[in-house]
Amino acid sequence: MTPARLDHCKEILERLIAFETVSTDSNFEMIHYLAGLLTESGATVDVMTSPEGGKANIFATLGESRQGGLLLSGHTDVVPVEDQAWSSDPFKMVEKDDRLYGRGTCDMKGFIAACMASLDVLKDASQYQPIHFAFTHDEEVGCLGAHTLVQEMRERDLRPRLAIVGEPTSMRIIEGHKGCCEYTVTFSGTDGHGSRPEIEVNAVEYATQYVTRLLEVRKELEARAPEGSQFVPPWSTINVGALHGGSAHNVIASKATLEWETRPVNMADLNYVKDEMAACQNALIDRMHSVSSKADIHLEIIGETPGLEPMKNNEARDLVSTLTGANGSDLVPFGTEAGLFQGLGMDVVVCGPGSIEQAHKADEFVSLEQLDLCLDMLARLPRALAASA
Repeated sequence: MTPARLDHCKEILERLIAFETVSTDSNFEMIHYLAGLLTESGATVDVMTSPEGGKANIFATLGESRQGGLLLSGHTDVVPVEDQAWSSDPFKMVEKDDRLYGRGTCDMKGFIAACMASLDVLKDASQYQPIHFAFTHDEEVGCLGAHTLVQEMRERDLRPRLAIVGEPTSMRIIEGHKGCCEYTVTFSGTDGHGSRPEIEVNAVEYATQYVTRLLEVRKELEARAPEGSQFVPPWSTINVGALHGGSAHNVIASKATLEWETRPVNMADLNYVKDEMAACQNALIDRMHSVSSKADIHLEIIGETPGLEPMKNNEARDLVSTLTGANGSDLVPFGTEAGLFQGLGMDVVVCGPGSIEQAHKADEFVSLEQLDLCLDMLARLPRALAASA
């Protein structure tokens, strides 16, 4: 890649890092900056404000058609920096030893910066197929922006054919990852003196019975592992993250809160887990009501993000193999927005600059070499799309 383009990418990335788009805060400034760059390049740009306000997604298109083509996707939010021992201001990019340091450099503003620095070549590529951009909010807290964007795309019948999600993969081609579904369960019992547990509903006791069934289902999932699964472990998993409840040794607990997640390898396993735990919840409620009609259990869905299921035929994988020269592809344990786009019928891969080992840590960085490889990949798009037109 030419030094001038890499320098341009660094300038854009420095601007992006300065936008403090922690998931708890607004991403408006960054979104409007990106919208300006895209508009100047001739793209059709939609800024879609979130239902609750304060945040937004971008869907933009270079080229005449809004159907088919290639989608380049990235999230604009970053994780917090509190209680991390940074060597410098995390929102001021620092270059040192051929690395660029700052919150979001690899996860995943580096990819977005590379896209923006390549708008001229992407505009050339759009004469063969439309090039779409999807930049979202709140990926780090449940892919909230992508859920909204995908629904909007479905309603507007916006259907790119291929997608590259630029999460940090060290520019490896990733064609699969598990889903990530998170839940909070609140148990409401009745309090009373610890000497008469038989006349009250102990919320902690019912929460532990729920957990017991969760652990049984977790074991059952091992036997459901798809034949030839390449995931590690090859089956869907369940994790009990936190259990809070009660107030004292001699007081019957009236409240308990359970936080748990499942990472399914496919939708069939997710549906199995949900069906089994719904049956468990109903049975526990019946037993609670036999003591007190005031008792209850409430399940809150924090986020349900589908996985990216590996496909035998995947045009996106083949395209990125051509662009990068890579001969193979991998699976990863972490989640992305890719499965949501796959759910719209797209062929999808995850491929972006930087290592996931640097994400979410103090002194997060992306190397200049990785950015250069990403810029090279994008620069090859016009020829690759022309050949397939």
